[in-house]
Amino acid sequence: MIKMEKKAKLVYVPMAVDIVHPGHINIIKKASELGEVMVGLFTDEAIASYKNPPYMDYEMRKTVIENVKGVSCVVPQSTRDYEPNLRKYKPDYMVHGTDWREGPLADVRAKAIDVMAEWGGKIVEPEYTKGVSSSMIKKKIREQ
Repeated sequence: MIKMEKKAKLVYVPMAVDIVHPGHINIIKKASELGEVMVGLFTDEAIASYKNPPYMDYEMRKTVIENVKGVSCVVPQSTRDYEPNLRKYKPDYMVHGTDWREGPLADVRAKAIDVMAEWGGKIVEPEYTKGVSSSMIKKKIREQ
């Protein structure tokens, strides 16, 4: 009998990741349990479209994330809207913390759910890591 090698599931994880913190690691760990992790790393322009520009430029952030355990590859996420990359890569899963259920990303979430459903993809939402965020870390840095 011929053994067919099972293709790993593709897991898309959108991230800005200006300052890597435990919340990012938690999301990547959860994503890597599901399959091969592709991080959609927000470009500098995409980040600047909704908040302050990042401290590190895209290439620097990419180098850091490419070297995080569990990450298989990094691709540019050029807009705040995940639809273009979701359609391009058609992942089996998209992993995002629960922080996007309310607030400014709620509409992006609804759209991502609809787009993923077109090919049977699933959204996985690990609990948001409380007490840490890049914005909070940046604020502490500015205060010192």
